[in-house]
Amino acid sequence: MEKLANIWLDFLQSEPKNDTWWDRKKKLCDVRQAEMVRINGKGRIFHTLQYDREINYHYLLHLSMLVKQNDYMYLEEQVIPYQFRVINGEVIDHQEMEKPIVLSGNTVMPEITRDLSKQRFSYNRLAAVKYAERWWNSYNPAYEKFDVDCTNYVSQCLSAGGAPTYGAPNRGSGWWYSGGNWSYSWAVAHSLRWYLSGSTKGLKGKEVQSANELLPGDIICYDFQGDGKFDHNTIVVAKDTNGMPLVNAHTDNSRNRYWSYEDSTAYTPNIKYKFFRIGE
Repeated sequence: MEKLANIWLDFLQSEPKNDTWWDRKKKLCDVRQAEMVRINGKGRIFHTLQYDREINYHYLLHLSMLVKQNDYMYLEEQVIPYQFRVINGEVIDHQEMEKPIVLSGNTVMPEITRDLSKQRFSYNRLAAVKYAERWWNSYNPAYEKFDVDCTNYVSQCLSAGGAPTYGAPNRGSGWWYSGGNWSYSWAVAHSLRWYLSGSTKGLKGKEVQSANELLPGDIICYDFQGDGKFDHNTIVVAKDTNGMPLVNAHTDNSRNRYWSYEDSTAYTPNIKYKFFRIGE
């Protein structure tokens, strides 16, 4: 069968122009005075279903993009799930797979315990970033893996950086992971956003007004629809030559992705962000 990367390129060329995440990614590079100087794609089929003369394929496309911005070069990587059908040798219904439904606890806000002593913790940003790099496209078996894994991954990175946990075993309290159980704020995007906005005990974050104020190890929260319900979290792992964050994330596993997510299929013009400096 034809290589999956070539099948994907054929699919991309057949899409309406100026309306795909790929077109938005290229426009975003132009705005940033950056260019993709080399692109490699590798596909891996993870599910096949055949009946009669039809075969359904589900595959993961791993894109590696070498980005040049001024004199600085870095590798951006992204893994995207796609599906298509083959009938009588013809590829049809080629599309990005729908994202899983978010955990039912998404609207639960954790109980914030106020601590008047405002105790501090020492946050090891380098350790958090090293963890983010190690596990950006795989899953630490020491933790539960979720279909929507972005916040679970970010929480693991924060924990690797020394962020203290508290609140167990109450899932609606604090931020924690213990054995086979965890707080809503550990694994649910909306809950972590609200936890960071109010916590003065254990893991703490300080909200800042712009992305360029963030450092590696800090967190960005995304409300794609702009409706007040936060859907996604990422961790900053580097800064580009304009001083803007590059982030890692799970669910659609990404590495060194530009922070604004304008190239995401979930992006809308109504998107809202929250920026948190960790440990302050």
